[in-house]
Amino acid sequence: MNFAIKISSSPYHSQASDTAYHFIDAALQKGYGIYRVFFYGDGIYNALRYANPPADEREIVKRWSLLAREFDLDLVVCVSAAQRRGLLSEEENRLLGRRDSDLAEGFRISGLGQWAEAMLEADRVLVFSG
Repeated sequence: MNFAIKISSSPYHSQASDTAYHFIDAALQKGYGIYRVFFYGDGIYNALRYANPPADEREIVKRWSLLAREFDLDLVVCVSAAQRRGLLSEEENRLLGRRDSDLAEGFRISGLGQWAEAMLEADRVLVFSG
C-alpha cells in the first residue's frame, strides 16, 4: 500500500499536522510506502526552517526533517502557497539578495503538478486539514 498525503493546516493551528505525522510514521514503521507528502495552504508552515517553538512544545518542523531523512520521504511544499506566505527557497532568496533558504531540511518547493502525480501514483490519498 502506497499513500499520497496532503497537509493543509498550520502545525500550531490544529491537530491535523500532528495526526498526519503520526499516521505517516506508523505507516512507515509497518512497511507501507509514502509516495509523497504535499504541504498546501497554511500547511507550508510545517516547512519553516526558523520556526522556534518554546522549549515545552513539540518541534514539528524538526520531526518532519528527521522523518524525511530516516525514510527518504519526498516532502513537497506548494510553491504558490509558499510565496504567498513568504516562505522562499534558497534560489528565490538569492534573487532577493538574501543568503539562505527559509525551507527546513528535507523539504523542497514545487508546484501542484507534484500533487497531481502523487494522487495518480498512490494507492490511497489522504488529506489532513484543520
